[in-house]
Amino acid sequence: MLRHLIEPGDFSKEDYEILFGLADRIVENPEKFGNVCNGKLLASLFFEPSTRTRLSFESAMYRLGGNVVGFADAKVSSTAKGESLTDTLRTVENYCDIAAMRHPKEGAALLCSKKMTKMPIINAGDGGHQHPTQTLTDLMTIRHYKGKFENLTIGLCGDLMFGRTIHSLMRQMARYDGVNFVFISPEELKMPRQFKDEIDSSRYTETDDLKTAIKDLDILYMSRVQRERFVSEEEYLRLKDFFILDNDKMKNAREDMIVLHPLPRVNEIATEVDSDKRAVYFEQAKFGMYIRMALIMFLLGLEA
Repeated sequence: MLRHLIEPGDFSKEDYEILFGLADRIVENPEKFGNVCNGKLLASLFFEPSTRTRLSFESAMYRLGGNVVGFADAKVSSTAKGESLTDTLRTVENYCDIAAMRHPKEGAALLCSKKMTKMPIINAGDGGHQHPTQTLTDLMTIRHYKGKFENLTIGLCGDLMFGRTIHSLMRQMARYDGVNFVFISPEELKMPRQFKDEIDSSRYTETDDLKTAIKDLDILYMSRVQRERFVSEEEYLRLKDFFILDNDKMKNAREDMIVLHPLPRVNEIATEVDSDKRAVYFEQAKFGMYIRMALIMFLLGLEA
């Protein structure tokens, strides 16, 4: 059966455990998986700029022994000539075995997935909506450092209005028992009502005080204020420095708290924090490649 990953809810908890188990085996013995995707092609379709996600997908496919075709700029695709997005994907399906697609419009990946007959679609980010493979990366990191998903308090800090990584992680972690959230943001960038309505109000609190909130957290998930999501440059400049995590704030945090960030970082985490053992965001990026290797294998039905 053809399966896609468009949003975190497309996979069950059991699916996630299969993926994490496979990713663990890849980490332990990457050479064993070096030819799993021999003869397979990944379509890397990035209609919106990306560094980490695109290179992570491409590195994952190459490390599995497959190859990659695609583009990193919508201007070089035929959509720039007026071709519909679904026509582009239906054409690519004739050439490739699996596709990772980023698009600035919400719902683009879902729309294309409904037209596919043989090529799995992986949503690599659709506007401010979803980013499920970043969620997989985040979950693998949490699993590695915390050993569980249940009974955790997670602080989500920064741009909660437009942060698709934030929205995806919240939705997935809400599926686990005993998980509570602290939404830390300026008033203008609060978590949208539609996402808060998905969980019981007893499971979250809201604040604009990072320094105070940090003491109760098991996990602090930082995010940047994204310039590209603002219509007004003046509004962006006013809000971008609202929260900066530094050593002074880290003094209030638990010794076993971990700091995650989907990257790229601008200045919301001071570089002085990088040397803190609780700052695991660069390790998090490495886990992203391994979990994407597992995801490609999973959707293609491949085994080592």
